[in-house]
Amino acid sequence: MRPVSLSRANFPALPEGFEAPSFDSRQVSPGIVHLGLGGFHRAHMARYTHDLMGLDQGALQWGIKGAGLRASDKGLLDALAAQDGLYSLIEREGECEKRTVIGSIVSVIDASASAGELLAAIDAPETRIVSMTVTENGYHLDQATKTLNFNSPDILADLADPERPRTVPGILVEAYRRRWRLGLPAFTALCCDNIQHNGNVLKGLVLAFANRADPALARWIEANASFPNSMVDRITPVPTAEEIAAFRNETGLDDRAVLHTEMFRQWVVEDDFVAGRPAWEKVGVQFVEDVTPYEFMKLRLLNASHLAVAAIGQLCGYELIGEAVSDPLIGRYMVALMDRETGPTLMPVPGVDLPLYKHALIARFSNPAIRDTTQRVNTDAPINYLLEPIRDRLALDQPIDLLALGLAAWCRRLTGRDDRGIPIAIIHPLAGLLADKAREGDSDPSPILAIDALFGPLGKDPRLVTAVGGWLTQIYEHGIRSTVEAAAERGCF
Repeated sequence: MRPVSLSRANFPALPEGFEAPSFDSRQVSPGIVHLGLGGFHRAHMARYTHDLMGLDQGALQWGIKGAGLRASDKGLLDALAAQDGLYSLIEREGECEKRTVIGSIVSVIDASASAGELLAAIDAPETRIVSMTVTENGYHLDQATKTLNFNSPDILADLADPERPRTVPGILVEAYRRRWRLGLPAFTALCCDNIQHNGNVLKGLVLAFANRADPALARWIEANASFPNSMVDRITPVPTAEEIAAFRNETGLDDRAVLHTEMFRQWVVEDDFVAGRPAWEKVGVQFVEDVTPYEFMKLRLLNASHLAVAAIGQLCGYELIGEAVSDPLIGRYMVALMDRETGPTLMPVPGVDLPLYKHALIARFSNPAIRDTTQRVNTDAPINYLLEPIRDRLALDQPIDLLALGLAAWCRRLTGRDDRGIPIAIIHPLAGLLADKAREGDSDPSPILAIDALFGPLGKDPRLVTAVGGWLTQIYEHGIRSTVEAAAERGCF
């Protein structure tokens, strides 16, 4: 039997077990422009918006125009365009599975070569929110200061030619400039990336760029736009070509944009939207005055643990996060990391049972239905997930043994091989420099930690250098597993 192509016209022919949109997706009109159409956005914000459209007719005015900013996005954009913006979202937990065709994306824009079409979409008066999931690397941050990196060639190019921007800060500033000149109200810029105080950081980047380009524009943005902080959470692996083919063969549905994710999801947002917003609270989004406690909880417990476990697990030869966490030794390490070092840096989190939250994280990481890889986490997760709690603990002169162990494993990865000698791909904007410094230092982390763009002054703190160096020496001499076992035997966890 020929597979059924996913499109609006083929809804009646959807295979059994698929839930089509309960609303008429042809009636959806755009109100949001989103930068970065990767898996996380489509499993998270687009899913929440889809759910709301099924409950509230008024939400149909909040359709999403999605833009890809990288040349590598073209395959996904072509797939979504051919499928009327539709895709299957497969939510899994253990043996449970839910298959939903998501209908909240109305169109897609390829902005990899030119931002012209993207800027025109933002110009539209009905666009009231511009949201983004571009990863931390997409903002051209100085990693140490979380301010705009004015040494970035792309930022410099945007400043020299602001009407043809290629960076997120440049695109947003040009979009605000065009609105200002057209006499249109400002839009809300909503960052959905895992960056501490992400809205504040985004506002700082935009204003810094605008002040260089046109101080009057910067004043208009500051007076009229809003940049709410948000905390987002949903583990969403990148589907492989093999998984897409297997899905087609199993279900009889030809969907080149299919996506797998866990059942759990969370979104906490500061309610600061200058031009209105969807009533996302009807579908479980938490609107709060201050997102900081929730943000700290997620970044310090989930993201820091994720990166530390991924670094240790990959060196041990584990391909999947679930495999690593299911290893009793690594699982014990993760629990101790949360209980002893990252957890104590948190402030009270309203309405959250932290022991239960930590227990749930272990279960989520171990979910066999979600094949999240150590390589993906090591690639996507910025080292700041470990550095921020380290910085806070050192400021209080508290131990950083377990955080330093995770950082040491991350440094050891930069040699490009695990403990068995199997190659590890190092994908990072500074990959070449990191590899050079790893070879230069060998068991001495000082050359790596001296990279100011990543570590800033913290990298030169002798307490950090000593702690990481001690672990790294042991890893080089005895291997990662023996090092972690010895740490457990000494009572480190």
